[in-house]
Amino acid sequence: MGCKVNTYESQGMTELLEKAGYEIVPFSEPADVYIINTCTVTQIAARKSRQMIHRARHLSPEAVVIAAGCYVDRDDSLIQEGVIDFALPNRRKQALIEYLDAYLAGRELPDEDESEPFTGGMDVSGSDGKTRAFMKVQDGCRQFCTYCIIPYVRGPLKSRDWKDCVKEAEVLAKAGYREVVLTGIHVTSYGRDLKEDGVEIDMGDLIGHIAKVQGIERIRLSSLEPGLITPAFLEKVKGVKQLCPHFHLSLQSGCDKTLKAMNRRYTTAEFREAVRLLRAQYPDVAITTDIIVGFPGETEEDHQESLAFVREIGFAEAHVFPYSKMEGTVAAKRKDQIPPEVKKQRSKEMLALTAEASMAFMEAMQGKTARIILEEKDEKTGFWTGYSPNYLRIGVLLPEGSHQGEEVEVRIDGYVEMRSANHDASGLDRILKGERQ
Repeated sequence: MGCKVNTYESQGMTELLEKAGYEIVPFSEPADVYIINTCTVTQIAARKSRQMIHRARHLSPEAVVIAAGCYVDRDDSLIQEGVIDFALPNRRKQALIEYLDAYLAGRELPDEDESEPFTGGMDVSGSDGKTRAFMKVQDGCRQFCTYCIIPYVRGPLKSRDWKDCVKEAEVLAKAGYREVVLTGIHVTSYGRDLKEDGVEIDMGDLIGHIAKVQGIERIRLSSLEPGLITPAFLEKVKGVKQLCPHFHLSLQSGCDKTLKAMNRRYTTAEFREAVRLLRAQYPDVAITTDIIVGFPGETEEDHQESLAFVREIGFAEAHVFPYSKMEGTVAAKRKDQIPPEVKKQRSKEMLALTAEASMAFMEAMQGKTARIILEEKDEKTGFWTGYSPNYLRIGVLLPEGSHQGEEVEVRIDGYVEMRSANHDASGLDRILKGERQ
C-alpha cells in the first residue's frame, strides 16, 4: 500500500519469499502467511492499512499475519491487540526471511541494527514482466514538513551507494527492463550523507553512473523538490540522453505564507526559477506536481494566491489533496483547522484548474512525434499503450506481432477514451493517440 518506495519494497519481499521456496497466492485466497506493507501518509491510508490487516486475519485466523511499513512503525497497537503476529521494521524489510524463520521456530526476533549501512537491500530483479522498474536509492527524510509524519517513521536520511545502484540497474537490464525510476522517501536529498574521496555525491552523479549501464534506455525521477534543480545539476545531466524530460516537482502550495507554515524550504519565486531552468533546457518538458488545499490557517486569499500561481506555472498534471490531519505532526495541533466543506470546495476549484492546464499541455503535443515503449494492449479497443519520455500515455494501433517492450515512434493526432492505468473512480481516462511513423 502507499508510495513507490513501498511498491519497490513489496516486490523485493516477494522475490525473497520465492527464493526461500514460498508460493505467492492471491490475497483473497487462504494462505499460510499474509504480509501487509502499510502506509500512514494520510489518515485514509492508515485506515486502509488497518482494514487490510483485519481482512487478512479474518480470511485465515490461523495464518501468520505480518505488518510492515510506516503505519506499524508509528503505532504498535495492532501488536498489543494481537491482530498481527509481528511487525517488520521499515529498515529491516530485506531481513524478512530471517524474521519469519525465527518466528516460525519460536525464537526471539532479530534486533534492529540502526548502525548497519543502507544498501536498498532488496535485490529486486524485475521479474514481473513489465517494462519499467522502480529502484530505491535512498531512505529517510530530515525535512520535517509540519503536516508529514514520514520523517518520524522512516528515520534519518540514508543514501544507497551508487555502485550498489549500478549493480541493480545491470540486473534489471539483464531481465529486460529498459526504464528505471529512481525513487526514495526524499530523493532530492540523495547523497548528502555520502562522500567519495572527500567529495559529496549527488543525484546528478548517480544519474550519470546509471546511464552507463547497457540496456537502460530511460531514467526517470520520482517526486523532487525545486532545490535540486540548479544550474550545476542541469550541467551535470544535460548530456544524459536517457534522462526523461519529466520532473515531478512537489509544490504543495502556491502561497508563500502557507509554504512557510508547512516548513517547505523554498518560496514560489524559487519554484518558478526551477521551472524556468527546466523549460530552458528540455523542449516539451512535463512538469507535474502535488498540491495540498485547506492547510490549517489557509485563508480564502491564500487559496486564491495558490490558484493564481498554479495557473501561471501550467502543470502537465497535478495531484490535488485536501489537507489530512495526521496526529503527531505540528500542523495537527493547530487550532485553525479548515472545515471539511471548505476543503472540499477548494479542492474542486484546484482540480478544475489543473485539469484545464493538463488538457492544454496535451493539446500542445498535437502533431508532434514521440517514442513510446509498449506496455500493454487494450483488448477492447485494440490500442497498444505506452509512455513517452515526458510521461504522456499514448495509444497506437499496431499490426499483429507487436509486443511488450517494443519501442515505436508515433505521431500524435488526437485523443481516445481508455481505461485508466491508475483505475480512477470513473475507470476511464482521456489519453493521446497516434499513428506509427
